[in-house]
Amino acid sequence: MNNVLRFASACALVIAASTAQAETLKIATEGAYPPFNYVDSSNQLHGFDVDIANALCEQMKVECTIVAQDWEGIIPALLAKKYDAVVASMIATDERKKKIAFTNHYYRTPLSVAVAKDSDISDAQTDFKGRSVGAQASSTQAIYAEDHYGPAGADVKFYPTLDEANSDLAAGRVDGVIADKFPLLAWAESAGKDCCKIIGDVNGTTADASIAVRQEDNALRERLNQALDAIVANGTYQKISSRYFAFDIY
Repeated sequence: MNNVLRFASACALVIAASTAQAETLKIATEGAYPPFNYVDSSNQLHGFDVDIANALCEQMKVECTIVAQDWEGIIPALLAKKYDAVVASMIATDERKKKIAFTNHYYRTPLSVAVAKDSDISDAQTDFKGRSVGAQASSTQAIYAEDHYGPAGADVKFYPTLDEANSDLAAGRVDGVIADKFPLLAWAESAGKDCCKIIGDVNGTTADASIAVRQEDNALRERLNQALDAIVANGTYQKISSRYFAFDIY
C-alpha cells in the first residue's frame, strides 16, 4: 500500500471512530403547546422549545433526537429513561423537584386568564364563583385552579391539552381558561377578534420554565446550564426568541 492510500485509510478510520463515539441525547417535548412546541401538517416538531433544544445540542456538540410525548406521561417517561431531558415549558415546582431535577430557567411566565370577548368576567382572582374554568391537567395552572377557583365556588375542568381547553372556551363550554401567559396570548390573537380576550395576569404566579432531567443526572444538568449561559451570551437565545415574541421572556 502506498503512502497516499495509507493516509486515506487512516483518515477513514479516525472519521469512523469519531462518528461511532458521537454522543447522542434524546429530548422530549409535548408537541401540543404552540408557540413553544407543536407539530405541523407534516408531523414535524417546531416551536420555541424545539429551537432552544436544538441550539443547546449544537452548543454542547452532541447529536440530539427530539420526540413528542403526551404531557401527563412526560415525567414518568423521563424517569423510565425513555429520553434524557424534557424541554417542554415545564415549570420547576417544589412538588416536581421531589421526583426530578431542573436546570436554570430558560424563560419566565405568569399565569393568565382568557374569557369570551363579551364576558363580564374582569378579575382573574375573584370572578369565577359559579362559573366554569378550564386548565390543562397535571399543570401548574391546573393546581392553581384547583387550589383557588375550586374552593371559591368555580367548576374546574381539566383537559389533556391546552388546545382542548381553548376550544371549549371558544365554543362557550367553559367561561374561562387559565394557562401560562404566552401560549394563551398567542392563541387569543390567532382565534380572531370576536372570540376571546385576556383579562390579565394572575397575581404572584410568575415562575421559571426550565429543562427537566433525572435527579441522578447532575453532570448533564450542569452541561445544559453552561450551554444555556453560552447561547444567551452569544446572542443565539435572543435570535430564537425574536422569531416568536416581540418582547423579552427571559
